[in-house]
Amino acid sequence: MATFTLTCVGDDRPGLVSALSAPISAHGASWERSQMARLAGKFAGVLLLDVEDDRAEALVADLTALKDSGLLVVLERTDVPVEVPSKRLTLELLGADHPGIVAEISAALAAEGIGIEELSTDLRAAPMAGGLLFEAHAVLVAPPEASTDELRGTLEALAHALMVDITLSAD
Repeated sequence: MATFTLTCVGDDRPGLVSALSAPISAHGASWERSQMARLAGKFAGVLLLDVEDDRAEALVADLTALKDSGLLVVLERTDVPVEVPSKRLTLELLGADHPGIVAEISAALAAEGIGIEELSTDLRAAPMAGGLLFEAHAVLVAPPEASTDELRGTLEALAHALMVDITLSAD
């Protein structure tokens, strides 16, 4: 069995998911997991799929040919990762939007050996103060020996410097 991580992007229009799913289905591949969104008029997605080894090359050819219809598809063959012991944490962030928030938080997490498994962000209007609020939700993967309390302290200090609120909790 071949496993692929696929990314795609194109001008948003009706039928893009159908165009993507048709060759996946035609080659007997399994659509395992995905995240897709419309962002600034573009359709963007990431998905994980499995296909029989003898059908993989033809599937890749058909999916990359979607570029001719305006959907850029990039596939990377991946092995199923070996699960290593870890603990999952959830990070919630909210504060006035300004450049550098994701860079600062992700650098602090990387320095502590913490990985980001999922990250979603958005902007919304600040109801009382005007301007925009930046909000983020992240699922983090930490080594089992990582101290949640120490990480919380590091993030609280950074939150103060960035003028945002951060909540860290164990799953």
